Amino acid sequence: MSTPVRILGIAGSLRRASYNRAALRAATQLVPEGVTLDIFELDGIPGFNQDEEHNPPAKVVACKRRIREADAILIVTPEYNYSVPGVLKNAIDWASRPYGDSAWAGKPVAIMGASVGTIGTARAQYHLRQTFVFLNMFPINQPEVMIGNAAERFDAEGNLTDEMTKDFIRQLLQNLLEWTRRIGQPQVR
Repeated sequence: MSTPVRILGIAGSLRRASYNRAALRAATQLVPEGVTLDIFELDGIPGFNQDEEHNPPAKVVACKRRIREADAILIVTPEYNYSVPGVLKNAIDWASRPYGDSAWAGKPVAIMGASVGTIGTARAQYHLRQTFVFLNMFPINQPEVMIGNAAERFDAEGNLTDEMTKDFIRQLLQNLLEWTRRIGQPQVR
């Protein structure tokens, strides 16, 4: 039997009723066998301050620890002003610092996102992919899970109801599982 793969899920939105947080919650129910998906909340991550990188706040220390403990990462991001939300970018920056001590290095990663618009966070996802180059992360390329017209795919309680979207998320998670096992054995705990 293979070692279970542990994925850390991060939503780039702080809003409790956001479609991206709902999509991440849905993903926890759609993981393939042999996978656990834990969520790290970004509430309390301050703006990145290089003056503090050698003495980071407790929330940042916890974030880096959780990233390091995970075998792979799932980022679920909204799109703000054609890019990545500030809270997500701050978490990325904190966890990559100080230089030479990045928690992200070598991690397999998948991205998805939801939007009330039709292109479903495409620009934010592409900006994240650019960031992954410097972070030395290894993204899943397909399927691209860009949940457009999100209000039609979730019910009033934030439950994902669209079966095609569920299938895309299942495939993304299956591909992340296979990619994680292919590029390196999950960490022994």
